Amino acid sequence: MAHLKSLLLSMCLCTFSVFSAEPQLSEHLQVFKPYLGTWQADFDVAQGKPAVQDVSTWQRALNGMAIKTIHSINEGEYGGESMIFWDNNKQSLVFYYFTTAGFYTKGTMNVLSPTQFVAYENVNGSQEGITKVKSTSEYKDNSFIVSTSYLKKGQWTKPEKRIYTRSNKEVKFK
Repeated sequence: MAHLKSLLLSMCLCTFSVFSAEPQLSEHLQVFKPYLGTWQADFDVAQGKPAVQDVSTWQRALNGMAIKTIHSINEGEYGGESMIFWDNNKQSLVFYYFTTAGFYTKGTMNVLSPTQFVAYENVNGSQEGITKVKSTSEYKDNSFIVSTSYLKKGQWTKPEKRIYTRSNKEVKFK
């Protein structure tokens, strides 16, 4: 009987060790847990225009204290990398996004639900006259939908909607 108790205790400890070994995210980053992995979206384009595909990877970073995203459009025609983290001073999620086009953004995020967030970005150095971006993302049914508007030359654009699905593709840069 003592041998059986010892065996059961060992099994429980091993099971606990396996579960506790799973990489964790900061409590402030839990909304991003379903977004981890690689995704792709095929943009709606006008007939006769070239196809546009975005491939992005979301990863746990800095021991779970940040989320790192990288993405490329059309295998490196354009791309970017961001870091999302909790800023204790601002008591907010903040991020920086750096691009292959030579500009960067910084912004804040608000969590709307356990699977939805909105991002507000200030753009620095855009050649297209974009100064702000607002995007809402929602994870649902193993995909996520992003709706994005741009403040371009003083006017907000009509929201663009993109649906990202799981992908085996790789983010590529030139």
